[in-house]
Amino acid sequence: MIRPAMVAAALSLQPAMAADLAFVTSQNANMVSVVDLTSGTILAEVPVEGAPAPVAYDPAHGRAYVISAETGRLSVLDESGASLRQAEMGEGAFGIAAAADGGAFLTDWYGEKLIRLDADLKPLWTAPTGKAPAGVAVSEDGKLVATADRDDNRLSIFDASTGQLIAHVATGLHPYSVTWYEGRFWTADVQGDSVTVIDPAQAKAVGQVKTGSHPYGIAFAGGKGFVTDQYAGTVTVFDPESLTELGQIETGDYPEGIATLPDGSGVAVAHWDSNTLVLIDAASLEITRKIEMPDGPRAFGLFTGRQR
Repeated sequence: MIRPAMVAAALSLQPAMAADLAFVTSQNANMVSVVDLTSGTILAEVPVEGAPAPVAYDPAHGRAYVISAETGRLSVLDESGASLRQAEMGEGAFGIAAAADGGAFLTDWYGEKLIRLDADLKPLWTAPTGKAPAGVAVSEDGKLVATADRDDNRLSIFDASTGQLIAHVATGLHPYSVTWYEGRFWTADVQGDSVTVIDPAQAKAVGQVKTGSHPYGIAFAGGKGFVTDQYAGTVTVFDPESLTELGQIETGDYPEGIATLPDGSGVAVAHWDSNTLVLIDAASLEITRKIEMPDGPRAFGLFTGRQR
């Protein structure tokens, strides 16, 4: 049930009033917050049991996918925060990414596999991955999907339509999240303190960026790359062309989930220990807003988008 105080605001969201939204999972509070990124207003707070952490917002289809880390339950919410459906995916359910034509891709940490789900959460295909697949990302054209196989120190790249394996590519130590940008996959190597750049056409790593301690997520805005450094409490900024560091921004305690703002002007960062969602301007590298969140915001995945 959506928290009563937020019902009116949540139900007022209509396509004619398109907003820039974020779906932020707060693991400790068992809550998903629907945030208006323009005003900084929390439009709805939705109870989701089982420690929700991974999330994927699909504005093209007006829904958000949320995984409860403790149970593996997959919940689908509409843009007001109302529940559309649920499915029990098993305790290994971990990373989630929206598919271009509807449905989603889901990694199974214990089962060492990637699952393609349709809009009704029914499996279309399953493909074996490496050990402990964590993050998952889809290419901009929807043709490729890749998993960060943490315990094999590699990225697995698949045909998104069929699940056929295209390549395994070595990364830094323990890749955790993976992001698509400008024709390449980028992994945050959580124990390597690095970002690995992978060209799928060549099926090989073509560069690396040093980060702060324990990088967790990657996003791009204003022609710059941004990486959350969990243990350092910073966001590392780098040039995606030269792969040189541009600086580090102190943002709060234990930054984790990061996603590009829908207008491309900056990034949003969730802080597990500070209980904040912080917005950073890509041009000035300044923090422009801090939004207080329920306890333990993680938001592992692409959690922002522009409502259609």
